[in-house]
Amino acid sequence: MTDDVRLRPKTAAETADWLPVAMAAYEQARQRAGDTAEQAIVARRASEEQYFPDGRLIDGHLLFTVEADGDDAGWLWIGPMSDAANWYVWDIAIHETHRGRGLGGRTMQLAEEVAREHGAVNLRLNVFGYNTPAIRLYEGLGYETAAIHMQKAL
Repeated sequence: MTDDVRLRPKTAAETADWLPVAMAAYEQARQRAGDTAEQAIVARRASEEQYFPDGRLIDGHLLFTVEADGDDAGWLWIGPMSDAANWYVWDIAIHETHRGRGLGGRTMQLAEEVAREHGAVNLRLNVFGYNTPAIRLYEGLGYETAAIHMQKAL
């Protein structure tokens, strides 16, 4: 495991570069989870319009580069839900080349620290059912299932 893991706020330029990459990954994840291509596009656009009007993250939300030993290892986007007590992991990703080193778990621990510093008493997240490595990680960190959405292809 890498001990030197840090969260560095993304600059406006880094956010502009990150946004299309992250939103494309979100769109792809929604399709893999069962959305049609059209549904995934609508969800992506809605997310961008709500949280990134004019390409800038809304106030109160935080977007970080996850750095491991000085390298860009991924990203973390967290912020409040409807109130300051309930925060949400809106997006987290560890780049493929940095996986398997404990960075996801350490990033989540740092996310919890940041949320607590901002007055949060709960930290929630969504994970798609196909993402079993992430589900195991979150369960290992003490996250509990709050809801399950199920579907069957016909």
